[in-house]
Amino acid sequence: MTRTSPTFRRRRLARRIRQLREEAGLTQEKAAAGLDMSTSALSRKETGEVATSVHEVRSMMDLYDTYDPDLLDLARAARERGWWRAYGVEDRGYVDLETEARTVRELSLMSIPGLLQTEGYMRAIFQRDRIHRTKRQVENDIAVRLIRQRRLSDDDHPIQLTALIDQAALERPVGGTAVMREQLNQMLDMTAQVAVAVRVLPKSIGWHAGLEGAFTLLEFPDPADRDVLFVAHPAGSVHLEKDPEVREARLLFEHLLKEALSPEASGKMIEQAAREL
Repeated sequence: MTRTSPTFRRRRLARRIRQLREEAGLTQEKAAAGLDMSTSALSRKETGEVATSVHEVRSMMDLYDTYDPDLLDLARAARERGWWRAYGVEDRGYVDLETEARTVRELSLMSIPGLLQTEGYMRAIFQRDRIHRTKRQVENDIAVRLIRQRRLSDDDHPIQLTALIDQAALERPVGGTAVMREQLNQMLDMTAQVAVAVRVLPKSIGWHAGLEGAFTLLEFPDPADRDVLFVAHPAGSVHLEKDPEVREARLLFEHLLKEALSPEASGKMIEQAAREL
């Protein structure tokens, strides 16, 4: 399994070449002229909108009077395809982010988070999704999701998940009662892992601020990489990195954690939901 994602690496490369230019004391206009490209082209490379070739990175290092072999390696890696592309998966840019993330905090309202789903639960969702999938596409989507789950028990490339799940998701029999019972029981088993924390938002608290919409917060091991707020919607998704927006989502998540059941009580509610099925 490939460990890093090209879009994310492109962003890292973009940040680094921008830093090099600024350390050299050059404006974008002067640097672009020295690199024989337009200012807009350099700007897009410094934001990661377009790829920067190894040749262009060499030219930048010459112009900025610096040399960084790691930067050349990053430029090569940024052009590689992500591991999930081999499955033809349209992921709205999320797998790219999660592949690099260290921690995932997910608020899920009507379904079990993907990192906790059983194969039967996944299949039921993909088969009923508004996007028509062939049998092969369904199997590919399932394969990608199962690969993602391995990181919850991967010592070399781990990920930490904190899932806030509304009680409604526990009571919705996705795939039928047998599939849902298996799903709830597996989720209980997964909470025994150090990397997984599941908290339930019970119906008894009534309306809560999280009902305005599900979202996911991702944090990365490199301090230079900003936390990302990921929000999926019918037409695609939004990736937000600005501090005020991410901070508001983080505060909301922390607030909802206080309203949620304790880990022990959450486990008991999941057990009860499984029994009632």
